[in-house]
Amino acid sequence: MRLKIGLTGNIGSGKTVVSCIFSTLGIPVYHADEESKKFLDDPSVKNQIVKNFGYGILTNDQVINRRSLASLVFTDENALQLLNSILHPKIRQDFRNWALLYTDKHYVIQEAAIIFESGFRTEYDYIIDVSCPKEIAIDRVIKRDKIDGHSVQRRMQFQMDDAEKMRLSDFVIRNDGSELVIPQVLSIHQQLLEISAKRKDDVASGAADA
Repeated sequence: MRLKIGLTGNIGSGKTVVSCIFSTLGIPVYHADEESKKFLDDPSVKNQIVKNFGYGILTNDQVINRRSLASLVFTDENALQLLNSILHPKIRQDFRNWALLYTDKHYVIQEAAIIFESGFRTEYDYIIDVSCPKEIAIDRVIKRDKIDGHSVQRRMQFQMDDAEKMRLSDFVIRNDGSELVIPQVLSIHQQLLEISAKRKDDVASGAADA
C-alpha cells in the first residue's frame, strides 16, 4: 500500500534540499509551491484572482503578475488566505491525481511549506518536518533570495511556529548543523519502507482470511 507523506518546514528550513535527497533515493516528490504556479495560467483561477484582487494584478499581456501578487499576499494575511482558498483545492486534487501514477512505490512525498496552516494534514499518512532555528533560516533566505531580513520576517509571520510544527509532525529532521541531514533522511526512509511493507502484509493477510 503506497503511503502519502507530507514534507514541511518553514521558509529557509532546507526542505527542498531534503526533498532532493529523497528523490535521489527513488522517491517521487511533488513540489506544491512550484506546481501551484502553473495554476495561475488556469482561466478559472485567473478569473477568480482578478475578481478578488482587481485588474491591476495583471501585466500588460493580461497574465497574472506573479511578483505583484507575491508582494501583496506576503503583506496582507487576508489576501494570503484568499489566494490559498483559490489555489489549494486545485493543488489538493492535482496531488491526488499525481500520486496515482506511483502505485508501485512504497511511498510518495508532497513538499509544502504550509501543510498545517492550510488544513492539508488529513491528506497524508505521515508528516516530516524539517526544523531549523529562525535566525539560521533568515540568514539562509537573505543569501538565497538576495533580500533583506525584514522582508524575510514578513514572509515568516504567516507561518506556524517551528516548535509547533515539530510537535505535530511524525518525524523531524534537524537542519541546524547539529546533525548530518543525510543519515536522518536515510533513517526515516528505512522506517517508511518498513511501515509500507507491513501494511501490504496486513492487507494480504486480511484478504487471505476473508
